[in-house]
Amino acid sequence: MNNENVDVLIIGAGPSGSVAAAYLHERGYSIKVVEKNKFPRFVIGESLIPRCMEHFEAVGLVDCLHEKGFEVKKGARFMQGDVVCEFDFSKKYTDGWNWTWQVPRADFDKTLTDELQKRGVDIDFEKEVVAVEFAENGESLTTVKNSEGTLSGISAKFIIDSSGFGRVLPRLLDLDKPSEIPKHSSIFTHVKDIKRPDGWDGHRITFDIVSTSTWLWVIPFSNGSTSIGYVGPTEYLESFEGSNEERLREMMKLSNYYVDRFKDLPYEFEPRMVKNIAKSVKKLYGKGFVLTGNSAEFLDPVFSSGVTFATESAHLAAQLIDKEFQNKEVDWEVDYKQYILEGVTVFSTYVKEWYTGNLQKIFFNKTQNAEIKSQICAVLAGYVWDQSNPFVKNHHRLVKALAHLTDMENEIVG
Repeated sequence: MNNENVDVLIIGAGPSGSVAAAYLHERGYSIKVVEKNKFPRFVIGESLIPRCMEHFEAVGLVDCLHEKGFEVKKGARFMQGDVVCEFDFSKKYTDGWNWTWQVPRADFDKTLTDELQKRGVDIDFEKEVVAVEFAENGESLTTVKNSEGTLSGISAKFIIDSSGFGRVLPRLLDLDKPSEIPKHSSIFTHVKDIKRPDGWDGHRITFDIVSTSTWLWVIPFSNGSTSIGYVGPTEYLESFEGSNEERLREMMKLSNYYVDRFKDLPYEFEPRMVKNIAKSVKKLYGKGFVLTGNSAEFLDPVFSSGVTFATESAHLAAQLIDKEFQNKEVDWEVDYKQYILEGVTVFSTYVKEWYTGNLQKIFFNKTQNAEIKSQICAVLAGYVWDQSNPFVKNHHRLVKALAHLTDMENEIVG
């Protein structure tokens, strides 16, 4: 078996792997990216939030993405019957990017890898990691298999697992553990949105809430297609009979607002179902490796946090590896694990309180406090490390307290 030697092996060529590769390549390290799939390929996670723009900007990837003309996302709309809650990222509490994109991930991810290859980053597509062995000093030997079944080896000083839902190292090293987030699943497809209305209503991302635990996403793209999908308890989604298309078409009838817009439109592909979305791991790093993005933690798609946690963790991991290679002190427990989990914990609160109904009470309350809304908007924009924001610093109690006050106000009004 032929062996190749590199400084850093990156598993996965999505946004997480691309950000890490761009950073480390710029600093002169030998990088190898292996990706199981051939790009372009479909993957879920089509709505971004502003925080991730900082990571793309930091590694020089904004311009190549901007040239593609992806749909601009300036906020998000949440609907519950006739009640609408709009969040405008330009009115968020924390300074930072006020917009991002809604993207067909196949095009988005390929744009990133095309740009990296132009820069000289070595990316091997259709290479599957089948085994990995670590020496005591953290150096590793990874066995990969190509599409023809031929095995080869890659020796690396460090491995970044950016494999997303492939979860390569968690699987090979037995790092998976149950998530504390409720067991929800999703079913989704793309449609050619020929009934799309003119103006902002036809372009903004919307979450239509059909029950406390079940909701529809509608994500319009600039190419005329729209992503539609339901998220709900696994048992509930499985209670609909027939094929995935029959299930989704029946579920679309639950949305009074969107039922006519998407009725009878052909689906661009057979709807797919991802069961028990939330994932977690026993540890985020080890001697000679680090987990980033969805290969580590994935919460729930309700606030579109997946890509941002992927790029946040990848950018940080790459910086810490750079420091370690320069023989500077790195405390992975504090500098990486504690930092990432701070953000994950904040977002976890909002996901959990969404499904308890507390956050929905706040969103759909007829009386809105502009300052509080701006602070929650900053969280939804991904700025979950800003400790000056009360709804970040005291997330564990403020959402519950505000929901309780909302109940009291409504009782008095009622």
